[in-house]
Amino acid sequence: MKKIILTVAAVFAFGFANAQDAKSTANGGQTAKGKWLIEANTGFGAAHAANTSFGLDSTDGETTWSIGAEGGYFVMDDLAIKAGLGYVDMGDDVSAFSYKIGAKYYIISQIPVQLDYSGASIKDADENPSYLGIQGGYAIFLGQNVSIEPGLRFNKSLNEDFYDDVFQVRIGFALHF
Repeated sequence: MKKIILTVAAVFAFGFANAQDAKSTANGGQTAKGKWLIEANTGFGAAHAANTSFGLDSTDGETTWSIGAEGGYFVMDDLAIKAGLGYVDMGDDVSAFSYKIGAKYYIISQIPVQLDYSGASIKDADENPSYLGIQGGYAIFLGQNVSIEPGLRFNKSLNEDFYDDVFQVRIGFALHF
């Protein structure tokens, strides 16, 4: 866990040290109204069924893996409406189809903050999980169409009788066009 935190801290430090001036949305920056966003995230930390990121977790001999992606459209400068889909394999013939819908706002066109609702449909489950998620980070733009977005995410379980809250460290990779 210390290595993950140190890696994220190093990425943040690198990003701030080499930060470009915020892209002007007035001249068609990456977060300008009418632009599209396609995003793939990695999630480190506790695995959960309502996941639209790439992940691999092995706990007590059980391996859980996930794959997914998110897309969004900027309805105004710096504000994107997003949706995501994913698949999670939790071992022992248990799998889930996951989904997410939310909004992502880029403060000063470089600090993404996201609020969303996510859920999953688990095969043969008595109750399916749902979460209210919030995440924040920093966008490091690598040219006109690519950004790396390290950040932190918290998923608040909306049905705590069956599922726990989840905290994650994330690294997102986004295409802007």
